[in-house]
Amino acid sequence: MIGKKLAILVSFILLPLAAAGQDLDVSEVIFGHVGDSYEWHITDIGGKSIAIHLPIIVRASDGWHCFNSRHLEEGEYQGLHIAGKGQPHEGKLVESDGSRPFDISITKNVLSLMIGSLLLIVLVLLTARWYKRHDPERETPHGLAALMEPLVMMVHNMARESIGEEDYRRYSPYLLTVFMFILLNNFLGIIPFFPGGANLTGNIACTLVLALFTFFTVNLTGTRHYYKEMVNPDVPGPLKPLMAVIEVFSALIKPLSLTIRLFANMLAGHIQILCMVCIIFIVARYGGVLLGGMSVISVVFGIFLDCLEMLISFIQAYIFTMLSSIYIGLARAKG
Repeated sequence: MIGKKLAILVSFILLPLAAAGQDLDVSEVIFGHVGDSYEWHITDIGGKSIAIHLPIIVRASDGWHCFNSRHLEEGEYQGLHIAGKGQPHEGKLVESDGSRPFDISITKNVLSLMIGSLLLIVLVLLTARWYKRHDPERETPHGLAALMEPLVMMVHNMARESIGEEDYRRYSPYLLTVFMFILLNNFLGIIPFFPGGANLTGNIACTLVLALFTFFTVNLTGTRHYYKEMVNPDVPGPLKPLMAVIEVFSALIKPLSLTIRLFANMLAGHIQILCMVCIIFIVARYGGVLLGGMSVISVVFGIFLDCLEMLISFIQAYIFTMLSSIYIGLARAKG
């Protein structure tokens, strides 16, 4: 009985909205939300779009341009426009001839990166302030410190086990930064309203940079034994060239695996949740009863996927950090 009333209520609320979007382009909605953009769309009120228009900073063929992305709503501005659907560089800023300028604009993902980094700094400083003002041996941490301490100790112990007693303190700050940064931005991506909702860790450029940090940390601080095993492995002579190639290829493939694992899992989670929401609008043309029933199902499964995405967010941050610590530990082996 409660489920029937809920279905009627949901259909009553969503039917007018869904009727207006019966010709909804699902792919455009999904990839519009998970992709980057030059504005941060917040909501629509009374048919009017509420968005944060971000600064455009590009160097085109005729020099530097700096202006608000609001000017691009009317089409071309200062010889620049956003490439339309099906065009080369779709969704990106291009010149009149279709060529790409040097683009360092503050996009949605860049702003999300700045917000996430600022929040992480604030969290770390507030936690450090608690430990500066209290004696943890006499007083149990509470509030933010109680939340952060088990996470810090988890990564700290992970580094000790993977890298070893001699070196782990040297790499713990980096591993902690990576873990907290990924975890925080994963959670921000799940929040459906500003300052959340951006798909930062589902953007391959972001995950590639994180993976390259680990790659350079591993290969710039490796021991002689690490490089000896890479170029001159301890195997029978005829196998040395083959094993050397395999070892070098393995070192190069590690950042790629880190990149794709985090990118693919976070992007897939966002798409799944958006697909559940779009089902409501897809079934709108089939009547209120089906709309009400599918709306309830979509909402329930959407909540379930949100909870699952929270778990995946933690797991992906943990796996990225754990693999980074293992790669560092292998590079620091003394032989």
